[in-house]
Amino acid sequence: MVGIWHGSVARTKPWLTSRVLIDKPWGVTAFGAASVRAVPDLARIQVSVIRVEASPEAAFAATTSGVHAVREAVRRLGLADTAVENSRLGLQSHWDGYGESRKFVGYKCASSFSIETPDLDEIQQLLIDVVAAGAHHVESVEFDVRAKPELRAQARREAVDAARRKARLYAEAAGLQLGAVVHIEDVDPERMRQEYRGHGGGGASGAGEDLAPGHVVVSAGVAIGFSIAHS
Repeated sequence: MVGIWHGSVARTKPWLTSRVLIDKPWGVTAFGAASVRAVPDLARIQVSVIRVEASPEAAFAATTSGVHAVREAVRRLGLADTAVENSRLGLQSHWDGYGESRKFVGYKCASSFSIETPDLDEIQQLLIDVVAAGAHHVESVEFDVRAKPELRAQARREAVDAARRKARLYAEAAGLQLGAVVHIEDVDPERMRQEYRGHGGGGASGAGEDLAPGHVVVSAGVAIGFSIAHS
């Protein structure tokens, strides 16, 4: 998205969020986006141990036993205890049926936690073992990269380059010359994916590539304001 203003009259800027509203136009604004793809080297598996018992105490005890069994299965695969992280624990009444036939069954206790592993070749065996140990619900399997901060920095640099090229192109087309940078606004990558497709620059950008299986995509977006140079 590009805007070019002259003089001191502020105009509507619909691409800016309500959070940030610039009252004084700066000259030329441009949005830049970039994405960097990387082969994943980390997997996070979200699983739950769920037990239904006649009393809250029994439900907690059964769930705790199941969690310990899952932890033992993880240890047998050579993963440290730090690879398992509890995320939430819940207890609620459990009913069966609907309407007049609805009847109280007991108390359902659920313990959800994530398991992190760098061994992507053993994910299938990990899932088999934790399910066999008592984690009857696998919520998700997500792939990630440990070098995400470095990749994010690279994407941000490429996004700045894309915004600069775009602003320079529009300024030259309008017979203007860019001046100094007067405003930089970071744009959330998730919002960028939804609202700014087609504004990318170099790097591994593009919706088709973003969805390529077997890769983790790290994205960045930026809006930069430039003054107009006056000779």
